[in-house]
Amino acid sequence: MNSDSSTILGSISGQDSGQNSGKESPLGAGKPMPAVAGAEIASLLDEPARRVWWRRWSVWLAAAAVPLAVGGAYAWRAYRINAAAPVYSTEAVTRGNLTLTVTANGTIQPTRSISVGSELSGTVLKVNVDVNDRIRKGQVMVVLDTAKLRDQILRSQASLASAVGKAAQTAATVKEAQAALSRLEEVARLSGGKVPSKAELDTGKATLARAIADDASARAGIRDAQAALSTDQINLSKASIVAPTDGVVLTRTVDPGNAVAASLQAVTLFTVAEDLRKLRLWVYVDEADVGAVKEGQDATFTVSAYATRNFPARITRVGLGSTITDNVVTYLTYLDVDNSDLSLRPGMTATASITAGRRQNVLLVPNSALRFMPGSALSAATAKQGIASSLLPRMPGMSTRKSAAASASTATAKQVWILSRDGVPQPVAVTPGISDGHLTEIVGGQLQAGMQVITDQKTLAK
Repeated sequence: MNSDSSTILGSISGQDSGQNSGKESPLGAGKPMPAVAGAEIASLLDEPARRVWWRRWSVWLAAAAVPLAVGGAYAWRAYRINAAAPVYSTEAVTRGNLTLTVTANGTIQPTRSISVGSELSGTVLKVNVDVNDRIRKGQVMVVLDTAKLRDQILRSQASLASAVGKAAQTAATVKEAQAALSRLEEVARLSGGKVPSKAELDTGKATLARAIADDASARAGIRDAQAALSTDQINLSKASIVAPTDGVVLTRTVDPGNAVAASLQAVTLFTVAEDLRKLRLWVYVDEADVGAVKEGQDATFTVSAYATRNFPARITRVGLGSTITDNVVTYLTYLDVDNSDLSLRPGMTATASITAGRRQNVLLVPNSALRFMPGSALSAATAKQGIASSLLPRMPGMSTRKSAAASASTATAKQVWILSRDGVPQPVAVTPGISDGHLTEIVGGQLQAGMQVITDQKTLAK
């Protein structure tokens, strides 16, 4: 403060002190200086006047910053929750037709396949047919060397002649023994039993009995020789192997000069298919699908040779016995195939699609909807719903309502998930029926056509 200001303050103070010494201040003793005096002093000192607190800009700036900060925090939290909320893929529930198909692999076989072999051992002399040849019943296919067989027939014929000659001798012996015994008996009658002796009569009777027995043995020898001769003649006939039926030769495993050794079982020389216009498809149905496969069901199949063509077939037999291959249980199933154009061949590998069931105008949902289960995303969606509700107190006793699917039987019922109005997945109880691998029939539950079921959940944003 300068000297002029000090002088002014001093004079003012002197005046005030003089006045106060003479009489009492009108404001009263001990009372503060009036505001006018303070203002005059401020004006004399050239100092700016103080502002009222509610007129200060810093107060208003601080007051505006508080709601902005709260709003920013709320917006940031909402943004983070929205970023973490899942995005669901949905599909509409529809009505339509559904066909249940069972797929099985197998091979095409002839309806009746015959293995032609040889019962005899010997050397192949001639082969008259080859693979793919059409044969007629009774046609000679293979001829074996018959030299040994003819010698055996000659031997059997000689044995038969010997047996016949021996039988003639025994017959003559029988007649001779009968005549000798008759003479002895006549002598004994005429002599009154004196001659011959009883021993001579017994000897005569024994001789006749032996002659009769020898004659019976000789006749049996004839029959044995005849049987041996007949067997040799049959073997000779079997040396020429003939076709047992009309058909087509599929395989051939013999050539002229080969030695055929028939021991305990006949050697297979040819495989003959009776009729290639009718074939049979052998497929192996998995144990999980065999319950839906029955006789009379229609099917189609494809082969590699005609990849774009579907051949019709019909099931004629479902095997009861199982076949285990690499720990997989399957059941052999026969399907009859019409091959009038002879385009199919035995041995082809086929993939069959069996129509095991049809449904008309049924409720259909994607299989992915039945497999879907919301995970941690559900809690994120719940957190989104609770932004405002988390600030409010909850009523006591409030809890999440248990869904109907939670109490349904897991053996006959499942659940699908739909989105509520606020975007939270909600379960809906359903009872599935048959499935074609993509769509599943819904036979019961609370689902209706047009509802959007959740099929997938996209990756959460970070």
